[in-house]
Amino acid sequence: MVLAADGLPSWSQFVWITVAMVSARTLGMSSNRIMDRHIDALNPRTAERHLPGGLLGLRDMMVLAVVALGIFFLAASQLNLLALALAPVAAVYLIVYPLTKRFTWTASLALGGALGMVPSAAWIAVRGSLSWEPVLLSAAVALWAGSFDILYHIQDREFYFSHGLHSVVRRFGVVASFRWARTFDAAAVICLVGLGLGMGLALPYFIGCVLTTGLLFYKYRVVSPDDITRMGMAFLRINAYVSATMFVSTLIAVLLV
Repeated sequence: MVLAADGLPSWSQFVWITVAMVSARTLGMSSNRIMDRHIDALNPRTAERHLPGGLLGLRDMMVLAVVALGIFFLAASQLNLLALALAPVAAVYLIVYPLTKRFTWTASLALGGALGMVPSAAWIAVRGSLSWEPVLLSAAVALWAGSFDILYHIQDREFYFSHGLHSVVRRFGVVASFRWARTFDAAAVICLVGLGLGMGLALPYFIGCVLTTGLLFYKYRVVSPDDITRMGMAFLRINAYVSATMFVSTLIAVLLV
């Protein structure tokens, strides 16, 4: 939003983009829980989630998904025609991508794509058109998200083997999964730097890129092929620091320089 507006978007854009983001995320997550409820029930790591744990019923989750879908379309309609036209494409992708682990080891890339579409969607919401800048940022997000999803599912390697599910770690092994993740993270940083150079962004943005590189490097000190006991910390905390760092540095670069 900030890059597309070259500053702050209008309040209307900010509100409706935020509503679209939250509702789309809710649609994707609830659809994931519905389709994976039987798999989640069998996996000790996920057996306490809302549906297998009995905290919510299937109908509750289905109502949530339908309501989220309606709100998502409403938010898109309040932005511009292109946003509304592409909303069904985004919705279908968010609903079906969880199925990919049933037939392809590229499922983590599909997850990356689900998150990666967001920067381009926000750009379209502000400008009503698409160009190379948000595509490059989308690539960075998709690579970064794919990287941490590859690592996160190392925890489920044996479960995936025994239940016929697919992932990078099942296909290539733990050590190779870490290589894939490092490669994706490096490519994500290259995309971020390329975006800054291409748009002529100010120094604070590149400071953010350096800090992000440091955080990603630290992630591989926290977890390794020999020790994944702190995967939760690497997955939740460090990734939150990465996204916050890039946002703050971008905001400063655009607003204060």
